[in-house]
Amino acid sequence: MKNSITAFIMLICLAVFSGCAQKDSGEIIGEPYEIDGLEFIEREKNTYAERFAIDRYSDGYSLIRTQDEYSLLVIPEGKSVPKNLDKNMIPVCQPADNIYLAATSAMGLFAELDCEDRIRFSSLKAEDWYIEQAADAMNAGEMIYAGKYREPDYELLLSEKCRLSIQSTMIEHTPEVKEKLIELNIPVFIDRSSYEEHPLGRSEWIKVYGELCGEYDKASELFESQKAELDNIEKTEQNKTAVFFYINSAGQAVTKKPGDYVTKMIELAGGKNVFDEKFGGDTAASSVTIEPEQFCSIAKDADIIIYNSSIGGEIASTDDLLEKYPMLADFKAVKNNEVWCTRENLFQETMKLGTVISDLNSVFCGSYKQNEPQFLFRLEKSGDDEK
Repeated sequence: MKNSITAFIMLICLAVFSGCAQKDSGEIIGEPYEIDGLEFIEREKNTYAERFAIDRYSDGYSLIRTQDEYSLLVIPEGKSVPKNLDKNMIPVCQPADNIYLAATSAMGLFAELDCEDRIRFSSLKAEDWYIEQAADAMNAGEMIYAGKYREPDYELLLSEKCRLSIQSTMIEHTPEVKEKLIELNIPVFIDRSSYEEHPLGRSEWIKVYGELCGEYDKASELFESQKAELDNIEKTEQNKTAVFFYINSAGQAVTKKPGDYVTKMIELAGGKNVFDEKFGGDTAASSVTIEPEQFCSIAKDADIIIYNSSIGGEIASTDDLLEKYPMLADFKAVKNNEVWCTRENLFQETMKLGTVISDLNSVFCGSYKQNEPQFLFRLEKSGDDEK
């Protein structure tokens, strides 16, 4: 009952403050904790993120908080763990290393900080990483596969002295795994960046890992660079319609609801999700699967279609796309040569969502030739010489 009430309060707070550009995570996280022997100094201000707070204390200590029961108390190198520490505060002594990363979206954040060497254990194999630093580290044996989040190699984690497990919210579907890790004295920290209301709130989680790795200032600079990408996008009044999709193995179309962060990036870039009216009353941040006939009837007149390559892989040309999915041949975007494909690394690059929004903006404004997108590429037709 207590957890249900807490979740309800969180949802109310999100609704009230979702329109604010500047958000203090304390509005959701709550008042700072008292820690024996330490004096609270300040709480870092977040720009978009609502799901974490970083509280600073005397002598260089800091507390990373989320809505979960556990918080990370970052202990400066050479300092001791405070006495009478609350059981829900996980002490992490600097330098924080030997981490088991099962929240794959966080790898890009560690990589941007040049702290991928803090990750010793991965829930993905080398061939599944599209982040170069992670793949290289695994191929070199510096990072090792320790099983998926739902089936971790407990013996390996123990023998290699894993100090911290960073999990995605998927761990909540396997509570027995979380309980077992804690039983083995491997603390569990849940990355809730996917619950952020604003897309750049996800990128702002780099501050969490910057704090954990002693690189908060660098993390702040990297985040500000992504914020600048959003602030500097070209304004457009064309309001072009777009559809972001892939076709699953059953032949059904999978696209985005209005509440999904991809839809929000499209809107921030100056476009409009063509399915907004269809699912306008459904603000759940998720994908939706629909039958091909319904998909075609709604999406056929979209100005731009963007194929999500994360499932089926990148496609080389419009002809290849039509060979797989002939039903797209009559789409307006196909006829006008406005077919785009995502790079396969898109969903692992949480840090660069400002760049993704800028990429989308260049597509909507037609300036992609001058500002070549990093995470999208235009599919060409056979015999089309336009580059």
